[in-house]
Amino acid sequence: MKELNEHIVCFLCAGYFIDATTITECLHTFCKSCIVKYLQTSKYCPMCNTKIHETQPLLNLKLDRVMQDIVYKLVPGLQHSEEKRIREFYQSRGLDRVTQPSGDDTVGGDPMGLPYSTFDHSRAHYFRYDEHVSLCLEKLSSSKDKSKAVLQQKYVRCSVRAQIRHLRRVLCHRLGLSLQHVQILFDNEPLPDHMTMKQLWLSRWFGKPAPLLLHYSIKDKRR
Repeated sequence: MKELNEHIVCFLCAGYFIDATTITECLHTFCKSCIVKYLQTSKYCPMCNTKIHETQPLLNLKLDRVMQDIVYKLVPGLQHSEEKRIREFYQSRGLDRVTQPSGDDTVGGDPMGLPYSTFDHSRAHYFRYDEHVSLCLEKLSSSKDKSKAVLQQKYVRCSVRAQIRHLRRVLCHRLGLSLQHVQILFDNEPLPDHMTMKQLWLSRWFGKPAPLLLHYSIKDKRR
């Protein structure tokens, strides 16, 4: 164990990894709570001083399930004691324990954009939790537009990694239209399919309050 300790001990707290979280820029791993707290005052890796992210360092953190499973297998009783500590924490405050969702279609996370610390370690699945952006999708109407297809729920919350093409697919599904009939615009300018919500927000909406306003248009169905 002495030979392995340097690989499974957090640099910040000197304890074994709990919710092991890796910085994607340099691949150094820490306890989730340790690195999240550290990045509240810094944008650099505490081990190698690599810049993690210019404005949102939490975006470049990834929960390392493999590392955490290794730690729990190598350190006897660690998982049991951690589960007991979490259970007692919730019980002492009269709170319901919040656990990580277990379905492929379920999306959630804490306000920091990272996974909850109380997840089911018996499941060999990992769900990525990204920062989210709020959108308002308004229909762009014109005098020639006679279509009655209008989105009923115009407010959408999605990952900053989502692309325009993903929004188009969601719109097509909800409106019952083919992909070629729907176009998404910002200030009457068509947006490219490969553009992410992060790129869109930083380049067109930075400094403005949420939600980000987008328009969609429906092309005529010509046979």
